[in-house]
Amino acid sequence: MSVVDGGNSSKLVQRVQDILLRPKPTWEVIDTEPATVNGLYTGYAMILAALPPIAGLLGNLALSPLMGHLAAFSFMGSIVWAVVQYGLALVGIYVFARVVDVLAPSFDGTPNQIQAFKAVVYGATASWVGGALVFIPVLGWLIAFAGGLYSLYLFYLGLPKLMKVPEAKALGFVAVSIIVVVLIQMVIGWIAGAVVLMAGMGAGGAAMMGAAAFH
Repeated sequence: MSVVDGGNSSKLVQRVQDILLRPKPTWEVIDTEPATVNGLYTGYAMILAALPPIAGLLGNLALSPLMGHLAAFSFMGSIVWAVVQYGLALVGIYVFARVVDVLAPSFDGTPNQIQAFKAVVYGATASWVGGALVFIPVLGWLIAFAGGLYSLYLFYLGLPKLMKVPEAKALGFVAVSIIVVVLIQMVIGWIAGAVVLMAGMGAGGAAMMGAAAFH
């Protein structure tokens, strides 16, 4: 059974520590560890992927008192964006895993859905953990950026190993996988941004109408 299938929070914390501090031996364990897509989502991804949106929401809400009459706009926009960001993260996992699985044979690797999901979910750990600190002014965003870079390194170590891609083609495999996913996510993000903007404009309009009524 996978470490994320048992519903044990201490095991989850240990896996986070291991993949961040001891990535190479941890990928060795993950490679042969049984897992399910459902377990990877509910026991790991859905928990950690919630950290950046929650942190961002807290940071935005802390600034709401400074927004004056636009506080309602800030509040609603922050809520909507946090939900959308969380949803995009979960969708991104699926998209990334599918891309990894489909591209593996082109780089002499072995397609395997479960292995692809394991590689993507655990590789994203640093990005999620770093994003949990975005509520800290300036420094938080720097930490989140560093977390994203470290996740790229984790992907470089894990994707080829789990998908059995030869070392000579590992870098190309990771690079192409990430480029394809970024392009897809840009499209999804553009659509999500439009939804958030529409929701925010609606809340902002209500806030300004309410403010006008009292002046």
